[in-house]
Amino acid sequence: MGRKKKTLQDYAAEFTDLVVKQRLVEHGDSGDTSVVETLCCRACELPMRVRRDRILEHLSSGRHYRNRRLVRQHGARTPVLLSAASDLAVAGLPVHLGHSSLLPQPPRLLAGDPSITSTCMVPPPPAGHTSLLPVPLTAVSSTTSDASAQEDQMPSTSTSHLSAFPAILMKRPSVLSRQTNHRLVSEGSSSAVSRGGVRWLNKSGAGASSRLGLAVFGVGYGSAALLQSLTEENSCFLLYVVEDQLCEVQRAFRAEHLAHTRVIREQDADIVLNDQRVSGVVVCSPPEAASEIVIDALRAGKGVFCERPPSLDRQTAEACFDEAERCGKPLVCGFYKRFDPAFQFLYRQVREEHALGRIHRIAAVSRLYPAASPAFLKRAGGIFYNAAVHDVDVISMLLGESAPDAVFALGHAFCSDMASLEEADTVVISMKFPGGALVSLDVSQHCTDSCDQRLEVRGSQGTLRMENQNSLGITGHGPSLSLCPQTQAGRYQDAYRELFRHFVRTLKGTEPPQVTKEQLLRAIQVAATAAQSWRSRAAVNLPSEVAEASVVKTEAP
Repeated sequence: MGRKKKTLQDYAAEFTDLVVKQRLVEHGDSGDTSVVETLCCRACELPMRVRRDRILEHLSSGRHYRNRRLVRQHGARTPVLLSAASDLAVAGLPVHLGHSSLLPQPPRLLAGDPSITSTCMVPPPPAGHTSLLPVPLTAVSSTTSDASAQEDQMPSTSTSHLSAFPAILMKRPSVLSRQTNHRLVSEGSSSAVSRGGVRWLNKSGAGASSRLGLAVFGVGYGSAALLQSLTEENSCFLLYVVEDQLCEVQRAFRAEHLAHTRVIREQDADIVLNDQRVSGVVVCSPPEAASEIVIDALRAGKGVFCERPPSLDRQTAEACFDEAERCGKPLVCGFYKRFDPAFQFLYRQVREEHALGRIHRIAAVSRLYPAASPAFLKRAGGIFYNAAVHDVDVISMLLGESAPDAVFALGHAFCSDMASLEEADTVVISMKFPGGALVSLDVSQHCTDSCDQRLEVRGSQGTLRMENQNSLGITGHGPSLSLCPQTQAGRYQDAYRELFRHFVRTLKGTEPPQVTKEQLLRAIQVAATAAQSWRSRAAVNLPSEVAEASVVKTEAP
């Protein structure tokens, strides 16, 4: 028997972004009617050809990513969908600039709209002025032409943010010149570093020492250590913060750090992507939203630092790295523990000096303090993806092996809120690697008043231990014995600082991203396998060839 032909409903069930629409067609001659079914894209409202390659091509296009994001942001409202010409602009193809629909447009205030108040924000003042004052609505018409020319410098102006955002928008940079993303580098003044088919240019001319403009997405989910490293780095400056919750911005940054920074909402992210001064984008958003931001930023010619895996879905994460390779821009994944100075010393002793001989046993303890909120942990993918994945990364580095043969995980939710979300807050993961090494990971959200981060490596010729670090050099356990409380951010501040400097070096082209696509996919695979083992209460064997579909966690809609 031949293979059954797939119906339109089969394609709609396989691709959640597609839907089957029905319309009634009347035949003029006979007067009869018939129902015609069409396969359409939900976000773009376009009919699709019933060919798998065409469907995949459309779903990976920049227009589809942006339209899907607009639909999510506007909810039931009908968004302004992107045209095919904007897709050409994203792809870097020539577009006729005289087309009015492609030019930046100023915000429009509709007369008679009851949601509009009597005041609004005017475009930013010329260089040297530092205040943003509300003006009467009648004065807006006289500034429309100026606003049209300065759209890329204009903050969000929705009525829900009129009273909040002026307090945080101090002034725009007055001495920073606009720079293009693509520079011509002479042969005598450049060298190159290559990895994975991508050539990273090392510019050593007069502009090599210029500071890099950055933007941050989703600071509410960012690590305090990462955000502190960003503000301390002298070779870059923060141009934009993209965040809907102003309180999260005020919590993450002091006022002096935002003196030359614009805070805008997520729906206005195109302002950031179209600003040629922005060389790099830092994505702190949870994985469910990070992949779209990563791909949009790469297609806009920006280097990207993603604090967490860009997606919990293996295919989507792989697509992000493939897009970085196509665009020739760095994509740095935030596996911060491999940049910790203590771990780097341990790595050199184990892998380069072979001080321990053959590795028999590795035990890691990772108890976090302060604990993440249940809602945060759920959006970050749970304890396996938010915490354990970092330990999986460093363990694989120490062993020099891609993935374990078998994984078994036990866990429990001691917090009732975590139990209601069907997520664990304490897990123990056991793994056996092909070389014979046995590994155990103790990961927990529960700690007294200081984080607990330890690592022990036993080999045929000795043992190395990485203990908790504090200024006193004394350790204690129990609520009354905390001699030097330490948070997770404080413990790994040096690691985040070095990780962020690594990102800056990739933007300058002096080195390629350290975390490769294969390493990220391996860590996601093991984390997914551990989560599957915990839920099924059974050990899971991993074949040498990855069984992708059976172990990858699917994201909640």
